Amino acid sequence: MPANKKKGSKKKSRKNSRKSVSTRKTASTIATTIAPWLCLRGGARAVEFYKAAFGAVELFRMGDGESAVARLSIEGAEFWLSDESPEHHNYSPESLGGITIRIILTVADPDAVFARAIKAGAKEVYPVTEEHDWRLGRVVDPFGHHWEIGRPLS
Repeated sequence: MPANKKKGSKKKSRKNSRKSVSTRKTASTIATTIAPWLCLRGGARAVEFYKAAFGAVELFRMGDGESAVARLSIEGAEFWLSDESPEHHNYSPESLGGITIRIILTVADPDAVFARAIKAGAKEVYPVTEEHDWRLGRVVDPFGHHWEIGRPLS
């Protein structure tokens, strides 16, 4: 067989094998992440609050009226939210009378983000200060979730 035909068939075979590898998802192409899922009352209002308070961007949203299931991102840090569903053992802080999780939002300028959250309707739990090698403050959002907003000092 002529040399050019052999090369052509080798190229074709490599091309096909590359195509099948590049279109197939493998375990090594899926990143491991942890994304909190906040249960609350008033999912649609919550989406708007997180946009105003933290500059969140909607990545996914399902629901109508006041109810919503949404995936949001704050500068690439993702989280989910939905209305509480006691039938699935998902309760809001309002139903529990408190929280079971605090969210730590690490940002370059905690003072600015803290002020923006307060302006959007969050309440101060404690002001932004420097302690334990962090610049950090805490707010509670209108849905009962606590957000620690800060950055490491070193």
